[in-house]
Amino acid sequence: MLLIKNGRVLDPASRTDAALDVLLDGERIAHVGSKLSAPAAEVLDASGLVVAPGFIDLHCHLREPGDESSETIATGTAAAASGGFTAVCPMPNTKPVNDNASLTRALIERAQAAGSVRVWPVGAASAGSKGEALAEIAAMKQAGIVAVSDDGRPIATAQLLRQVMDYCRSLDLPVIDHCEDTSLAAGTVMREGRQSVRLGLRGMPAAAESICVARDIQVAELTGCRLHIAHLSTRASLELIRAAKQRGLPVSCEVTPHHFTLSDEDVVYDARFKMNPPLGSREDRDALLAGLADGVVDAIATDHAPHEPAVKDVEFDSAPFGVTGFETALALALELLHAGRIPLARLVELFSTGPAQVLGMTRRIATGEPADLTLFSPEHAWTFRAAESASRSRNTPFDGRSFRGAPMATIVAGRVVFRR
Repeated sequence: MLLIKNGRVLDPASRTDAALDVLLDGERIAHVGSKLSAPAAEVLDASGLVVAPGFIDLHCHLREPGDESSETIATGTAAAASGGFTAVCPMPNTKPVNDNASLTRALIERAQAAGSVRVWPVGAASAGSKGEALAEIAAMKQAGIVAVSDDGRPIATAQLLRQVMDYCRSLDLPVIDHCEDTSLAAGTVMREGRQSVRLGLRGMPAAAESICVARDIQVAELTGCRLHIAHLSTRASLELIRAAKQRGLPVSCEVTPHHFTLSDEDVVYDARFKMNPPLGSREDRDALLAGLADGVVDAIATDHAPHEPAVKDVEFDSAPFGVTGFETALALALELLHAGRIPLARLVELFSTGPAQVLGMTRRIATGEPADLTLFSPEHAWTFRAAESASRSRNTPFDGRSFRGAPMATIVAGRVVFRR
């Protein structure tokens, strides 16, 4: 048993925001109340801390199997735990692609053996993510996937997307799409604009994303399937999502911390600033901030994309896209809190109940619920050092950045898997 004392319990699902104790018994929450006591329980003093439902990362890359030199399930989930995440959803673009039940089961078993956070795999939408034929979606769902995607690339055609959505609607699975018109994006390395011209780098127009978002929304309306837009990065895309929600369509979206913190003006000849989608304009970033505040954005997701130095620390044009993100996500979001851009309850929602709802789940701090909790301090001062990261890779633009606020403990199935 574990008794969490003196914390500020903040549960968006029940609109609870109060000084309460939480008693965990095994893998479930046993009781939530004032001045609880349990003589046999270990006590965790949460004075000054927020006790939130366990954070869920809808979008990450654990690289196993195939790129274990950049990350493994063990190192990736350790990094996720230190970032306050109790569950993560790895994308299927591994080597081989997670497009079958046996690989899905293997990923889950390896995560259980690692003994850190929960791993809820996302299965490929098409076989091999090649955009030609449906993957073994029903079998993968039985094995444990929570969604499908061909992330790293969009679902290839509107016809294939319709087939995937028709099938996933019958299975009650959301479709997650990486929205990018590949004809506009081919060969580009950053966002098109003044900075791309200044640096002499080939730029991707913002329309490359929003054109694909518009396609996906229309197919979602046609099929009635749940659609989730990954790593949304442009103002036009956000407005398409806003309009779709106003029409009652089953559409959701996520935004990454690097997209709401940085812009294309921050890009220099340093591959740590190379990600896909690329960093947008200042106007795009401001639109994302507005969407985070007003409820159009459903979740903050990291798109944690580790790369070993041998492949990432090369000239900008040649480097792969991607940045790490587990360990800085909450701290970057807390910068918005301290700047008065979003309230604390909204921040917690974006990391916990919001992602859960995208997956068709509920997350509450209540008797009988899973004992997955994230404890964080809005005030703890610290500096992120990439060299000290639990991840196997160091490709982050936030190395050396000082923060106010941090995850302090991560609890999964009643067990403390990280404590600062």
